[in-house]
Amino acid sequence: MSVLRVMGLETEYGVSRVGGKYENHAQLSFDVIEAVRALSPSTAHVVWNYGHEDPVHDARGYHMPRAHVSSDLLTDREELRATNAPHINGARIYVDHCHPEYSSPETISPREAVLYNHAGDAIMQHAMVKAQQPITLYRNNVDGKGASWGSHENYQVERAVPFDMLSALFTAHAVSRQIYTGAGRVGLGEESETPGFQISQRADYFAMKEGLQTTFHRPIVNTRDESHSTDTYRRFHVIVGDANRMDVPDLLKLGVTSLLFWALEHSYDTDETRDFVRSMSMEDPVEAMHSISHDLSLAAPVAMSNGDKLSAIDIQLRLRSWVYAVAAAQYDTDSRGEPRWPDEDTHEIVQLWQKVLLDCLEVAHADDTQRLQLSEAASRLEWLLKWQVCESMRRRKNIQWSSPLLQAMDISWARIDAQSLFAKVAQKTERLFDTSLLEHATHTPPASTRAYTRGLLLQQYAAHVLSVSWDIVVLDIEGRRSIIDMAHPLTYTRADSADTFTADFSIEEVEKRLTTLTK
Repeated sequence: MSVLRVMGLETEYGVSRVGGKYENHAQLSFDVIEAVRALSPSTAHVVWNYGHEDPVHDARGYHMPRAHVSSDLLTDREELRATNAPHINGARIYVDHCHPEYSSPETISPREAVLYNHAGDAIMQHAMVKAQQPITLYRNNVDGKGASWGSHENYQVERAVPFDMLSALFTAHAVSRQIYTGAGRVGLGEESETPGFQISQRADYFAMKEGLQTTFHRPIVNTRDESHSTDTYRRFHVIVGDANRMDVPDLLKLGVTSLLFWALEHSYDTDETRDFVRSMSMEDPVEAMHSISHDLSLAAPVAMSNGDKLSAIDIQLRLRSWVYAVAAAQYDTDSRGEPRWPDEDTHEIVQLWQKVLLDCLEVAHADDTQRLQLSEAASRLEWLLKWQVCESMRRRKNIQWSSPLLQAMDISWARIDAQSLFAKVAQKTERLFDTSLLEHATHTPPASTRAYTRGLLLQQYAAHVLSVSWDIVVLDIEGRRSIIDMAHPLTYTRADSADTFTADFSIEEVEKRLTTLTK
């Protein structure tokens, strides 16, 4: 049982211009992309290839007619080519719905995915400084005035798993996991119309259980089925998460979700798992998502379809017990009854999951004054640390949650530069990466996926690269177009193709070597 699988993160940044008059976000976002392009002028001509994309393919078994969907869903429109800047670390940086977005390269572990996701912050901020752009970027999801933008996760999942089971299990997890993945938010309601503080940035913006759309009537389970892989797999696209500044919530967001998907992949055809997934069904998951986010005591009762009333902690503990049962059946247990986890990445996630659930139990048994003193729990729970900072200011200034000062603090938390509120308290958090690893990830692609070849082609042979996408690279060989087909994310890794990039080969020799790789 392992958390290792192909995965990645996408972060849309809030954007504003420092000083001067207000400008529309679309123009500011284009300015950001131009600044990113300027970091690597040799790749500025490379465009994104939309040839294999299919944004209206629904995982529930049908295609939506393109004429019948909102233009927001048609992310493969030809006119969007100019808004992309493929990066030398294998990532994609582009404008999405008026926000600059960084899509990390494919990775195979939660740690690697978080590292490459946060490398995006460094790339974007470096571009702003080098270009001397008076633009501030924010790693958050709301502006407090009704607008929301995304922070997405992607997981490669075996297509043999029935989608209805995948959807049902993830719904229970997504609704309850916010108690340790939430980034915290000042204000309740889509337009912060009610003063207060809540656990999740995004919870109030979700209005239905399943759907293809991402920018209106947002669903907890997004049904877009665009695998960017072979027919054996689907890409489970998650739009329900927060953009975290802290490492631990980001790591657990990916790790625990991957762990649950592993357990489902290995037991979906058993009566025990079918019964368990059925028992996790909620009467109203949308209402549950809102009520859990609004309740800092973590005690909000969720009505389950079988009549049970469970808290978010209860749901997470049941999910964890089920994972343990599946793992024990698969791998046996040690003398302590602990499943024999097959790798360190999985062991880390399991242990950290246990820690944050104990943190949540501590929070649940504390009143507001006691909660202010929970420094260890706050080092891992981002919403709690932000609440402590804001609540301390609220008490010191004797102000209400509707105060513009607290709203400004919430926004400042998300700034990705040294002036952010988060930067001032970052030393209180549990950090997982040192700066050298982060710097390395800004210019070096992951070694364990096809992102390695994509990134190295952009670094060493950019003059011959016409376009790229997740699964193909189109080369210009003396006026002849050559397509490097990298359908499976675990091909064209460093182990497969490192020899191609260690010598000064001609582009013809590079083409020959890459097109003859065993797939």
